[in-house]
Amino acid sequence: MFHKCAFGLGPLIAALLMTGCGRDAPTIGPEGASPSDQKMNVLFIVADDLNCALGAYGDSLVQTPHLDRLAEEGTVFQNAHCQYPLCGPSRASFMTGLYTGQTQIHENNVYLRSAVPDVVTLSQRFRQNGYQAVRIGKIFHYDNPGTIGTAGIDDRHSWDQTINPYGREKREEYKINTLKPRRYGGTLSWLAMDGEDEEQTDGIGATEAVEQLEAFASSGDPFFLALGFFRPHTPFAAPKAYFEALDRGAMVIPDAHDELLPSLPVPARKSIRAQPLQIGLAEPLAQEIKQAYCATVSFVDAQVGRVLDKLESTGLADRTLVVFVSDHGYHLGEHGHWQKGTLFQDATRVPLIIRPPGSMDGLPSTNAPVELVDLYPTIAEYAGVEVPDYVSGRSLKGVMDKVQDTVRGSALTVWRKGRSIVTDRYRLTEWGQNGAMGYELYDHLSDPAELINLASDVESAPLLDSMKVVLLRRWDGSRSVSESMGRVIVQPPVAQKTPHITFGDEYHIDGSMKQERTE
Repeated sequence: MFHKCAFGLGPLIAALLMTGCGRDAPTIGPEGASPSDQKMNVLFIVADDLNCALGAYGDSLVQTPHLDRLAEEGTVFQNAHCQYPLCGPSRASFMTGLYTGQTQIHENNVYLRSAVPDVVTLSQRFRQNGYQAVRIGKIFHYDNPGTIGTAGIDDRHSWDQTINPYGREKREEYKINTLKPRRYGGTLSWLAMDGEDEEQTDGIGATEAVEQLEAFASSGDPFFLALGFFRPHTPFAAPKAYFEALDRGAMVIPDAHDELLPSLPVPARKSIRAQPLQIGLAEPLAQEIKQAYCATVSFVDAQVGRVLDKLESTGLADRTLVVFVSDHGYHLGEHGHWQKGTLFQDATRVPLIIRPPGSMDGLPSTNAPVELVDLYPTIAEYAGVEVPDYVSGRSLKGVMDKVQDTVRGSALTVWRKGRSIVTDRYRLTEWGQNGAMGYELYDHLSDPAELINLASDVESAPLLDSMKVVLLRRWDGSRSVSESMGRVIVQPPVAQKTPHITFGDEYHIDGSMKQERTE
């Protein structure tokens, strides 16, 4: 089942992607314990700001052989959606199995315990069951790239050990191209880096994960290893070879479709025109930026490959559940928008691949609507770990085992004053209380790009009315809180955002710029 390497890549990038393909002798735990005597392990991999730009999802521009291999060996969820298209709220949601209306976290930089002090997180629950829980990189929120190398807005209850990699792209941050000087996370920024994979933050993270797997193979200790990559979040930084492997001229930039704006409710219009600097980019510049995003995706794929190869070569693959996911989607010019923060498919839909240990006889792909809150009960069920009764997610194991078609008929995403559900065919979005600010209705069968709002279409009225009922039920359910959750802090405090300082810059005592590093 588990292939050692991916083939068919061009020679320019193959050497980088093949790193770690050498097979070590499998290691059995202490005293010769057999795998059947040991608990199932979890390798939980999270990418940052990754949309479905993967070969397994039909993208032909990127080179993602390792994730495509994982997809061939597991289940690909084609219709998975985040609960809030922003890093911090989404991560708090999937790590607790709770909707944002239950966590009360709707902003970045909110510590989990300042909102829901008593919840037991996914990795914390595994700690309670005798597992070593290790975090490498970004799982809960970080200001990316501002707080790389620190603990970010982490939850110390969740881990036995944490590792915060810091790589070359941080030390050479002053070289990064950006639409706004010395701003890299909230605006488009990119750089083809010098150096090797292992010098970059995510390359260091992959190396740390490889070392952890070697140690676990030797000790036989059960583990929940969470590996959080900081890419492809801006800045789109990766070694030059990944850029050179892509044809910039082949990068297609979607039409902004400004003529469709009047058909949208005002909040929807604002969401896709929220960043003036990123609107109406000249095509050559937009192609350069999109090439950088795709290159960074390929770079992340290569690091995933290094970790998967080590998982196999140590003999751990046969007793390890592998989950790969992103915190939310990402616009690359669709609807004239870049980055996240909308209720369109591009921002809500995420890649989700789950590979159980052992042979894969389950479902290879499904279009059933699923949510990231479903990760908690799914992972727990595979490991035989009991889930707190307040967790809102539903296990996807039955879908993967082909004993049920779906766990629910829709997936819910919330963004500010809007809420949206996706079925296996339609999307309905409501803005304001009871739709006071308008509706959007899209038919993905005939309009997968969500360009034709059918909310005012007379023939679609019965469908609109029926979906409104479902959306109201889903919205009310996502705000229901069980007493067993413990305390819930309404409007939890937002931690002060860390002022961004690029290494080498100098400032006056009042915080104003004294001198920027240029070389």
